[in-house]
Parts: sequence; C-alpha cells; structure tokens
Amino acid sequence: MLVDTYGRVATDLRVSLTDRCNLRCTYCMPEEGLQWLAKPDLLSDDEIVRLISIAVTSLGVTEVRFTGGEPLLRPGLVGIVERCAALEPRPRMSLTTNGIGLGRTAAALRAAGLDRVNVSLDTLRPEVFKALTRRNRHHDVLAGLAAAHDAGLTPVKVNTVLMTGLNDDEAPELLAWAVEHGYELRFIEQMPLDAQHGWKREGMITAGDILTSLRTRYALTPEDAEARGAAPAERWIVDGGPHRVGVIASVTRPFCAACDRTRLTADGQVRDCLFAREETDLRGALRSGAPDEEIARVWRRAMWGKKAGSGLDDPSFLQPDRPMSAIGG
Repeated sequence: MLVDTYGRVATDLRVSLTDRCNLRCTYCMPEEGLQWLAKPDLLSDDEIVRLISIAVTSLGVTEVRFTGGEPLLRPGLVGIVERCAALEPRPRMSLTTNGIGLGRTAAALRAAGLDRVNVSLDTLRPEVFKALTRRNRHHDVLAGLAAAHDAGLTPVKVNTVLMTGLNDDEAPELLAWAVEHGYELRFIEQMPLDAQHGWKREGMITAGDILTSLRTRYALTPEDAEARGAAPAERWIVDGGPHRVGVIASVTRPFCAACDRTRLTADGQVRDCLFAREETDLRGALRSGAPDEEIARVWRRAMWGKKAGSGLDDPSFLQPDRPMSAIGG
C-alpha cells in the first residue's frame, strides 16, 4: 500500500484532469496570463485510467476524486468515469467542480458511475460572484447544483471560501440556503495556492471567524471526533440535526496527522501533499514502457517520503510553484 514513514496510508487519490478553468477566481488564478499545460504533456484518457487502475488494484486506493482546473472541461470525463467504475474492486468516485457544466452532464456522469460531487460556490449574490470569479455565471452554478441533486449525485457538497470585504458576511445566509436545498456546506480557509503568490495570513478569514459568524444564528454541536476519520472537514450538527456544516481549516487547524491522500497532476506527477514542492514523475515511466509493477514501486517510494505536515507554520515555508488550478484539490 501507499504507506509513509509516519504510518499513514493513502487510500484517497485526487486526480487532476486538466489545469484549465472557465472561471478566474481571485484566490486561485490571475485574470489573464496563466500558461496552460501543453496538450502533449497531459496524460491521455488511457494513461489516466491505467494509473487509477494501478492505484486501485495494487496500491489500496478506495476513493478517487476527479479535480482540475475544471474537470468538466475534460472531453473524455464520462468515459474515464465509466471505465474506472468497472474496476475490481470498484472505487468510490467523486468530482470537485465549479458546477458550470453540471446542468448538461450530471445525469450522464451518474449513469457512468460517479457517486457524488463537490461544487464550489462562494456567494449567493450574483454581483459578488462576478467580482470573485471575473465571470457572470452564477445562474449556471445554481442550475448545476440542482441538476446534480436531481441526478442523485448525493450528498451534494458545496465548497465556500470567504474573503475579507467581499463575502465574509455571508456565512449564516449560505448555511440557511444549503439547509433549504439539502446541500452540505463546507467552508474552506483560503490557502497559499494562488497563482499570483499574493496570499497573506493576516486578514484571512479563519475557521474561528466562520464559526463565530454561524453561531449568531445557529446552535452548532461538534460531531463526534471519531466520525471524522481522515476527512479534511470538521463537522458540526446544525440546530440539533439532521443538517451538518463543515469547516476545512488547513491553515489554522491542520489535520496532517490523519492525511490519507495522494495526488496525481494532469501531466502525470505524483504529489504527496497539497503543499509539496517536490513531485515524482509517473508519465515518463508510463511512456517508456514500464510495467504496472514498476510504476507501483515508484508510486510507493514517492509516498514513503511524505513529510509530517504541510509546514504552513514554519517561518521557512515556501508556497508551491504550481497553483491550485494545476495541482487539483
């Protein structure tokens, strides 16, 4: 299995299918000028399925999440999902998306074998959405969420980043909306993964800030810590249940000790941590004709050297060269 020197076992594989996106969220990408990966550098559909197959059948991976950039921009996505659903053992599969294309693809993805989705939505206000994403597509995201729910891609989870001076007052309103529609809301602290390298800890909306805001309207009861497992989100029961709200506090409440994730970039590089500055090339091994056993060995070796934590609190911390859009969530 994918074990590291601290005894953690990676069973959750995050697969980036593209670094391209049809939004330009201010905390992720610049408005223009970001250079995309060249098409020959990207893994083909066959290469992606082969690597996922190795992970599932030889390395103990049980969960596969497709990410981007925006994964719905990958033309072969439905076919990739369908082929991975046929693997034995069958992994649970999810998708992290901005939701813009879900209105036309949710039913096909569910039929292909996708289990659920996480949709990024930072605001209920169209004008704030346009300011945050630099695109006027708020209505498309809402339609995509509804389509995912109707297709049975549940639980539909909504990922929200709060930004000072833009949407930092919306937490209670967002939770009320999520409860009304049957979505599970998860707030995510802004992380140092923007392409501009402009992130600053000072002024960041923290987990503590979010919970304080929510408690102005709701009674929040912490979920049993054992129920969390390796999940990145701490969850709270809202007003006695059944609804829950989560907070992913990678910066102020890191959860590295329980991390069970391994990451594959769209150009075939293994990353053992979201904040890693080193990568291990699997694409080269694939294209040089290496057998599955050799690729699995390289992957195991890459994960063995995983550090104890992200290092965000270390004064010497350096932001990864790749932005979130090129790593995958």
